[in-house]
Amino acid sequence: MRTLNHNPSVKFSLETFTIIGYLILIAFIPVLAQGPEAETNSVTRQRISINENWRFYKYPSAEKADSLIYDVRPEVSDRRDDRPADAKPTEAVDIEAKQMVLKSWILPTGNEFIKDPGKRHLRPEGDPGSDFPFIQSDFNDSAWENVTLPHDWAIKGPFFEGWDAQVGGGMGRLPSPGVAWYRKKLDIPASDAGKSVFLDIDGAMSYAMVWLNGRLVGGWPYGYNSWRVDLTPFLSPGRENLLAIRLDNPPASSRWYPGGGIYRNVWLFKTHPVHVGHWGTCLTAGDISQTSATVNLQVTIDNDSKKNAVVRAVTQIFNIDTDGHMTGDAVAIFESPNTTVAAGKKAQIEGSVTLNNPRLWGPPPTQTPHRYMAMTVLRQDGKPVDRYETLFGIRSLFFDPDSGIYVNGEHISIKGVNQHHDLGALGAAFNTRAAQRQLEMLQEMGCNAIRTAHNPPAPELLELTDRMGFLVVDELFDVWERKKTPLDFHLNFPDWYEQDIRSLVRRDRNHPSVILWSFGNEVGEQYTEENGAALAQRLHEIFKDEDPTRPTTASMNFAKPHMPMPKTMDVISLNYQGEGIRNAPAYSGLRGITTPPLYPAFHDSFPSKVILSSENAAALSTRGTYLFPVFDGISAPVKDGSGGDPENLYVSAYELYTAPFGSSADKVFASLDNHPYVAGGFVWSGWDYLGEPTPYYQSRSSYYGIFDLAGFKKDRFYLYQSYWRPELPMVHILPHWNWPERTGEVTPVHVFTSGDEAELFLNGTSLGRKKKGRYEYRLRWDDVKYEPGELKAVAYKNGGKWAESVVQTTQEPTRLEAVADREKIQADGKDLAFITVRVTDRNGLVVPDADNLIEFTAENGEIVATDNGDPSDMVPFPSFQREAFNGLALVIVRAMPGEPDSITVTANSPGLEPARVVVNCR
Repeated sequence: MRTLNHNPSVKFSLETFTIIGYLILIAFIPVLAQGPEAETNSVTRQRISINENWRFYKYPSAEKADSLIYDVRPEVSDRRDDRPADAKPTEAVDIEAKQMVLKSWILPTGNEFIKDPGKRHLRPEGDPGSDFPFIQSDFNDSAWENVTLPHDWAIKGPFFEGWDAQVGGGMGRLPSPGVAWYRKKLDIPASDAGKSVFLDIDGAMSYAMVWLNGRLVGGWPYGYNSWRVDLTPFLSPGRENLLAIRLDNPPASSRWYPGGGIYRNVWLFKTHPVHVGHWGTCLTAGDISQTSATVNLQVTIDNDSKKNAVVRAVTQIFNIDTDGHMTGDAVAIFESPNTTVAAGKKAQIEGSVTLNNPRLWGPPPTQTPHRYMAMTVLRQDGKPVDRYETLFGIRSLFFDPDSGIYVNGEHISIKGVNQHHDLGALGAAFNTRAAQRQLEMLQEMGCNAIRTAHNPPAPELLELTDRMGFLVVDELFDVWERKKTPLDFHLNFPDWYEQDIRSLVRRDRNHPSVILWSFGNEVGEQYTEENGAALAQRLHEIFKDEDPTRPTTASMNFAKPHMPMPKTMDVISLNYQGEGIRNAPAYSGLRGITTPPLYPAFHDSFPSKVILSSENAAALSTRGTYLFPVFDGISAPVKDGSGGDPENLYVSAYELYTAPFGSSADKVFASLDNHPYVAGGFVWSGWDYLGEPTPYYQSRSSYYGIFDLAGFKKDRFYLYQSYWRPELPMVHILPHWNWPERTGEVTPVHVFTSGDEAELFLNGTSLGRKKKGRYEYRLRWDDVKYEPGELKAVAYKNGGKWAESVVQTTQEPTRLEAVADREKIQADGKDLAFITVRVTDRNGLVVPDADNLIEFTAENGEIVATDNGDPSDMVPFPSFQREAFNGLALVIVRAMPGEPDSITVTANSPGLEPARVVVNCR
């Protein structure tokens, strides 16, 4: 162990150090920001976005597609996709290849992530497809569509309607299946000769295969993973190089909308042959306190040259501001001795440092998500050859089976949501601002955690969760070897699970927000006893081999405490089993998994393991739609005529109705409060998402969200806010009070409040003051007879007035109002403004049942999409016309580079006063 003279708190050691439950986490951001050392300006590493100017072509049908397939697939005989979400997965179908497939050329792409050298794949001779026109540099693609990445080829529609549609409700009724090509010309200067050049794809859906200059480079079948191919052997520096990427997105391959295309960012990396490897830094920490933390660094160095290289690495740690920019001088330094890296090989260097008075990363509102930047500079023969920058945060993490999760010594109850990867009207194409908007609104509700259901997220999402202080369960698979849909990932799981696991962990292991790895969701192997458990154990071991500092889990909706599956994971994650499945009287007679509340049984069987509710609720509603009569209990399954309207495809917004296997928020809250050892849970789901529209599969999008697809709050938002933010004075009334057809009829009124009691008034007359009982989370006046006018709720807490809310009967619509989520956006073609348009009466009140047709225009900007949150609306998202749904509509706009410094968005509707809003650009 060597102490650096210029800083007595910094030490270097070749000892490996890990502590279970105490971490330092890093997020790799490989940018070339201006560093403190002028000599690093000569470093060759470049990270270049190549998202612009791609040519795109999608075959009109699978029958007309080329034969350059990854592998053969079984025939699909049953294309119905409305199976219950908790239906039992089934065995894979054996198939035999009777035509040439390219799998053997693609498998070597994952060799870096196969630990046993004997199991790595040898690339066959030749280059399949080398004579195919689309990969030739002289092919004329001028008739192809010009697109910018990230790109979702399906989101513009049209929607397929009806039971016999080409794509059903399960996959969102959009044309995501199909085969397509992307082409781009790369100008590689002669000065790049001798460099290592890589193509990094953050996500492509799916079965991606890459050709460069007519040669097959590699690819990756799983559409959610990030991956890299080495372009160096195939490049021709000094001339134009032709990059061609083929994608093949199967039908019947997903239980939700997968999107289609290169839907995340794509990068070109150029480095010196001796460089920090792909996702090549790993930091852990122990002995974390307010006064000090021991930080341990591991750096992987690649030598792509033909000569041995002697290198020296120096890593400096800097404070950063909230935007990720370095501030001040280095607060610590790792300095390694010279290391020899053999030609064509890798080497690892390790060191440790004591950081005094660390600024800890933690979730708000009680903690602050502080972060640091580690800047690693490699020197060969005294000259800097690479610089690699890493954002990270220091925090301790402890899992207590009797009380839950502790961050930096503070108990943090998990108030989480499950999030699918689509961004509503934007589809699967990742957009940072759209994701940030979702997270901001979830934080407003009191949410502090995200489960990435059921796949790896975009890298930028974890950058946001790091910056904003969310806790994350990072999930990888929805299926293993047993299938949920005929052509889902089970087809590739045996060949790729190790590569997918190791690549995920290396990409995400350094994010402070990631607290738990999940290697499966409701997998069919729950039903296969010891065989399934053996596979689960193998997955667990790979995760622990890559990252021994974090616990693992897999979410179980069937496996019981006496079964072998729960033994294989560090944390018990239960989907719906904690509060019971189909066990309440209203659910009797329903077919499917049925269990009593199982938190006690799991706690008794696994007293040393933390229990999480990884999915709960699965409540259903359509924003602003209230159906009568109203269920007089706290939780009931949606049925036609009881919470459900099969003609209009709506579900009542009284927030009492659920999927057959689900429970209302009220029932979930009571279950968690009654079992305080449970660490908290994740609601299914935070936002409505495309596909899986239980109970009405003729719709386009789900009913599960606390927010609708457009991002408008359902009443459920306020129920969760009242429970998750008890310190926030709030009270919310439902339903709206426009019921001319119900005059004199019973119209129940429910109140959600963070107070402990409330008094309800109708037109100034008190209807009584009510107090919440034990395990009660709403106040109900179920015998109110409708008369137009004003409802007012006054909430109290500890005997004092707490909050007040009013709902009024409105007049006829007279005008539109438009409000942007932000006053200023970046004029970069990426940043977005989300503009809410409200249909109001002459008093400015939103008319809650208004459905006026609205037409949108944008001056000096571009309309990206419109929406209204109605799951049954089949108008394509790019349409400039959209009916308001229950008084609201959304238009999304952006500013392009070089345009004037403001966008004027206008909303017009016949007979209504128009609305205009100006968004400034910078």
